[in-house]
Amino acid sequence: MPLQSIEPKRLYRQIADQLRALIAKGEFAPGARLPAERDLARELGVSRPSVREALIALEVEGWVEVRTGSGVYVLDRSKRSSAAVEVTEWGPLELIRARRVVEGETAALAAMHGKKRDFDAMRRAVDNMRAQSEQSVMPLEGDRAFHVAIVEASGNAVLVETVQGFWDSRDGPLFTRLGGYFENAVSWRHAITEHDAIVDAIVARDPDAARAAMHAHMDKSHQRYSASWRRAKAA
Repeated sequence: MPLQSIEPKRLYRQIADQLRALIAKGEFAPGARLPAERDLARELGVSRPSVREALIALEVEGWVEVRTGSGVYVLDRSKRSSAAVEVTEWGPLELIRARRVVEGETAALAAMHGKKRDFDAMRRAVDNMRAQSEQSVMPLEGDRAFHVAIVEASGNAVLVETVQGFWDSRDGPLFTRLGGYFENAVSWRHAITEHDAIVDAIVARDPDAARAAMHAHMDKSHQRYSASWRRAKAA
């Protein structure tokens, strides 16, 4: 009997597979509202962020629709084309937790080893973010430049490529869709203020404060993307 290769599945994909199978079998009919995130998390024995990632994947694939202020509803797929989420795509909320670990240390390293040119690059990036935000433009370019400037100050090429890889994954459909619900002018103002605190700690050459400021930024980012759907902006 031929054997098939075994591929470890990301947790959110395992959850999405279960929900997709139930929908396909008719357990949840088109138009039906799925159970709340907290109820699904309890039944599956997983965290609510993992359930949220699974629901976003199902929405990208056209199985459900998130209606802010109401819930998640099953779509009629009889006349819908199918989309797929790459098996290699990281879950957005899991990605933020990983970034917390790595970028907390890169901020500390930047405080210890950064040079004036690195500090100038960080401040330019934050200024760029602020200018774009004031023009109602999503300041993703400045955001990326900010985090890359920090890791480049560490002087470690492996860390630079790692953080750049984090950012490449942010352009995927899962993070893009999730950001569409929770990124707005207010959330970006908060993020810019958090960036200012990180830069201040790095320029002060205080690695402990820099690490703590980056951890706080990532924790608050995670909270913003984990907020109740009722607080999400209208799509």
